[in-house]
Amino acid sequence: MFKVRRSIFIFLYLCSMKYSFYIIVTLAAAFFSTNSRVQAQELFSPANPSPKYEVRGVWLTTLSGLDWPRIKATSATKREQQKQELCQLLDQLKAAKINTVFMQTRIRGAVIYPSKIEPWDVCLTGQYDKDPGYDPLAFAIEETHKRGMELHAWVVTVPSFKIKDAAKLGSKSLLKTHPDLLKKHNDMYYLDPGLPGADDYLVSICKEIVSRYDVDGIHFDYIRYPENAEGFPDGATYRKYGGKQLKAEWRRANITRMVRKAYTAIKALKPWVRLSCSPVGKFKDMRRFSSRGWNAYAAVYQNAQGWLRDGIMDMLCPMMYFQGDHFYPFAADWQENSYGRTIVPGLGIYFLSPREKDWDLGVIQRELCYIREQGLQGQAYFRSQFLTENTKGLYDYVKTAYYPYPALLPPMTWQSSTLPAAPEVREERTGATTACLKWNPVEGCRYVIYASKQLPVDTSDPANIVMVTPDCEYHYNLLSSTLLGLHFAVTSLDRYGNESF
Repeated sequence: MFKVRRSIFIFLYLCSMKYSFYIIVTLAAAFFSTNSRVQAQELFSPANPSPKYEVRGVWLTTLSGLDWPRIKATSATKREQQKQELCQLLDQLKAAKINTVFMQTRIRGAVIYPSKIEPWDVCLTGQYDKDPGYDPLAFAIEETHKRGMELHAWVVTVPSFKIKDAAKLGSKSLLKTHPDLLKKHNDMYYLDPGLPGADDYLVSICKEIVSRYDVDGIHFDYIRYPENAEGFPDGATYRKYGGKQLKAEWRRANITRMVRKAYTAIKALKPWVRLSCSPVGKFKDMRRFSSRGWNAYAAVYQNAQGWLRDGIMDMLCPMMYFQGDHFYPFAADWQENSYGRTIVPGLGIYFLSPREKDWDLGVIQRELCYIREQGLQGQAYFRSQFLTENTKGLYDYVKTAYYPYPALLPPMTWQSSTLPAAPEVREERTGATTACLKWNPVEGCRYVIYASKQLPVDTSDPANIVMVTPDCEYHYNLLSSTLLGLHFAVTSLDRYGNESF
C-alpha cells in the first residue's frame, strides 16, 4: 500500500510540475497497470514490439459532418465552436499517438477551403457555396502540425455530386463549368475518366491545394470507376478514344493516366508531398482465395499494384473492411507486391458499432497484430468517430497497448534519402527549477525530442520518443528530469521523413 501511495504521489507531483505529457502518460500506465481493462487488453498484446516507423492514420470525414464539423459556422460564435470542436478531436488523436490525419478536403464536387475552382461544401455552414468566415483547411493544417501530426488532404476524385444536389452548388459547380466531363450513373454525376479533360480537371484541384497549402500529402479516394461499372455510360467515350484496346484495359489505362498526371504535377510543385490512395481492399483474385467478384483490378479498374511498380504512388491504404480469409491473405498480397512503397491497410472499425455489424473488438485487435507481425507499415482507421468515441474499447486498446510509444512515418527514400543537418542544441535555465532546450531552425524540418536514462540517448528506440514538434524549443522541469535521471536529445526530421543523427 505504501508503494502504491508513493507512486501516486510522485505521479501527481510530476503533473504539478507540468512535466512532459508523454512521460506522465507513460508513468500513469505503469502506476495503474492493475486496471482490469488494461489487463484484458494484454491478452491481445502484439507479438512484435511497437516500431519506430509506422503510419497511424485516421480518415476524418467531413461528408455530412460525420466526423467533423457537427457545429455549423452560421455566426461568429458558432464558427469559433466549430474550430474548437476540431481542436478537441485532434487532441484526442494526438493522445492516442495517431500521426496522420486524412482530412476530407474535396467531398463531392465541393471543398472545405476558398477555391477558385469549386464551391464551398455544405458541411461547414449548412449551405452550399457559403463562406464559413475562415479557411478550415489552413486552420486544420496549422492545428495538426502543432500537435506533431501530418495532414493529408483527402480528395474524392471521380464521384461529383448527387443529381438532386446539382442545382444547389452554384456557379462554380462542375455541372456549370465543365458539363462535358460528367456522366449520370444511378443517382450521381461522375467524371468520365475516359475523357481527356477529366485528368486535367483532377490535376487542377491537386495543384490548387498543394501550391496554396502546407499539406503533407494528397490522398485519393474513389480513384476508380463506380460500383456496377458495367452500367457506366461511357460507350461513346470508348468508341471515340478506346482504339483497339479491350474496354477493361482501356478503363484501367484511363485511371492510371489520372494517377500518373497527378503524381507528376504534385512532385513538380513539392516533391515531399506524399500521394496515396485507398483502393478496394482486394487487388484481384488469388490462386487460393477468391475476391468473390469485388476487387480493385477487375471490378473498378484500379491497377493499384501497377502504380506502385511504376513509381507513381507513394502509399496505398487499401480499404480492407473485412475479416478472416477476406482480410489476411489479401493483406499479405498487398505487402508482397509493394515494390518498396508503403502499404497501410485501412481497417473498417465502423463495423464495431452495434448499428453496423457489431464486430467484437477482437476482430480488429487480431488484424492489428497481424499487420505488425507481417511487417506492413501501419494502419488507418475508418472512421475517426469510431476511434475517438472508444467503440468497444478500441481507443483504450490502441492508446495503452498497441501504441505504447509515438512513431514516425516511414521515410520516402525513393524520393530523397539525404539526411538533414542535426540541430545545434543548447540548454537555458528559465527559472529556479525549469529549463529549456533551444536550437536554430533547420530549413524544412520538424524536430523529434528524445528522453532516456542512458547516455548517449538511443534515438533508434521508439520508447525514448517524447514528441514531434515544429517548434525550436522544448521546456521541461529540471527537478522532475533529475528525479527520473533523464537525458535529452533532439533530431531534425525533414519533409520526406529522413532524420538527422
